Amino acid sequence: MEMVAIIGVDLAKRSFQVHGATAGGDVLFRNRLSRAQVVPFLAQQPNCTVAMEACATAHDWGRQIGALGHEVKLIPPIYVKPFVKRHKNDAADAEAIAETASRPTMRTVAVKTHEQQSRAVLFRTRDLLLRQRTQLINALRAHFAEFGRVAPKATTNIKRLREILEDPKNGLPQMVTDIGSIYIGQIATLTEQIGRLEKQVRIEATRDDAARRLQTMPGIGPITAMAVSAFAPPKEIFRRGRDFAAWVGLVPKQRSTGGKQKLGRTSKMGQRDIRRLLVIGAMSLVKVAVHKGAREGSWLQRMLARKPRMVVAIALANKMARRLWAMLVRNEDYRDPAIAAA
Repeated sequence: MEMVAIIGVDLAKRSFQVHGATAGGDVLFRNRLSRAQVVPFLAQQPNCTVAMEACATAHDWGRQIGALGHEVKLIPPIYVKPFVKRHKNDAADAEAIAETASRPTMRTVAVKTHEQQSRAVLFRTRDLLLRQRTQLINALRAHFAEFGRVAPKATTNIKRLREILEDPKNGLPQMVTDIGSIYIGQIATLTEQIGRLEKQVRIEATRDDAARRLQTMPGIGPITAMAVSAFAPPKEIFRRGRDFAAWVGLVPKQRSTGGKQKLGRTSKMGQRDIRRLLVIGAMSLVKVAVHKGAREGSWLQRMLARKPRMVVAIALANKMARRLWAMLVRNEDYRDPAIAAA
């Protein structure tokens, strides 16, 4: 009897579907398991490839299954969908996952460690609180504007909102004043919590050697360095810096055919958090170059002379992504290209 070579697992909360197949693709079993049965069932199987869709719970399952001696493959769901046959059900999904993982050129997602996931929680929690604070500030500004009390945008102008609220001659109804106090209190609480999280981010960034190294590059701070540490896969899976920039989503979208290369806008197909932070960091460098002047004869000076600022920032973010990869691979701090070439 042939041995199982690949097992596709359709993850869920309580009811899991597994699909076992040989190296030739012959089906050996299709089983439905409860959550408590998954690990004991896989422990009884010979060492093989266990494939799952890369989702929120996949990394924890990947660590547990990998500890049993199996090779774990996490497949992006978008690559699994074309292999689903007609009807959508758990058995068809598990079979499609096994079929997808059997492709030799299929791209997979690296299983994250506990430390990486913890940093991801820290980063996303801070990001969530920032969005909530922005929502509260915008809502309060909108409410005040309805009564003719206008305040400028930006978080730095929360003081102006507080002054309007505390002014005894503001002309606001008592109910609006009371509700505004609730907004101000919530904004103050969120600001304090965000400050604590940012302090923790800086502490974590000093503990991690790779994050410390990345911060030597202009435009890269503790938050960006921690985002790379939390979300980026092992650097060894990329052959070159351009591959890392493509994974982030900072390369042009291709529509090439017939041997003719046709490049479009930036693809934005990749890790959105790292891409956003790299673009923000690049834009800050562009603004400094515009106001203080870029180095004479530098790439940045030539680009600013003939391209819009945002286009230059995207191109600079691409360069930053490539340099990040090189710094991680070579275990080196940032070296200024102009000084290195001298």
